[in-house]
Amino acid sequence: MPLATTRRTGLVDQVIEQIRATVAAGEWPVGTRVPPEAELAETLGVGRNTVREAVRALAHAGLLEVRQGDGTYVRATSEISGAIRRLAGTELREVLQVRRMVEAEGARLAARHRTAEELVELRQAMAACEEAEGAADLAAFTRADLAFHQLVVRCAHNAVLAELYRGLTEVVHASVATTVAGGRCESHTGLLAAIRSGDAAGAAAEAEDFLDSLLREHGAPRS
Repeated sequence: MPLATTRRTGLVDQVIEQIRATVAAGEWPVGTRVPPEAELAETLGVGRNTVREAVRALAHAGLLEVRQGDGTYVRATSEISGAIRRLAGTELREVLQVRRMVEAEGARLAARHRTAEELVELRQAMAACEEAEGAADLAAFTRADLAFHQLVVRCAHNAVLAELYRGLTEVVHASVATTVAGGRCESHTGLLAAIRSGDAAGAAAEAEDFLDSLLREHGAPRS
């Protein structure tokens, strides 16, 4: 969504919300340098101090990162994601443990609640994974694999679970990239079959098994 001139009440909160929405919509991807303060102030119709305060708040929340002498960059897709990145750091084992819990429950609920239209989307998402793997395009596989898992959780039709998983986007992407680089490309055939047949227990088990094997590799006991 394009930035719009703000109303004259609650200016800082409005600027925060507009920046947050722009990042969430993907218009400013993670790693992107946001427009300079003066440009944001002109676009939004507010003073530079208002923009500065909003950016400071979002940087404190972990959404943005202010680099002195360089500019302000998007650090995460949401405040939840920023907080999780600060907590998780680069500890792959802890990320895998959280993924196991969230993705297993997402798969269980998806098997019960997915629609026929969503099943078609899941097949297409799996096909994108297979195409990327066949082409040995690890970057494309990483993106496709993340998209598949996000779709499974969305098919659970639990808004809180979906928002929690969205907050994990950056750390999940990093964990997938790490495991793919190590030669571990996950197959989704069994998971998709379980979701298609409505086998909730089977879907959860499929989601758990691959992550359990990765956790064993990284020295973590089964939760």
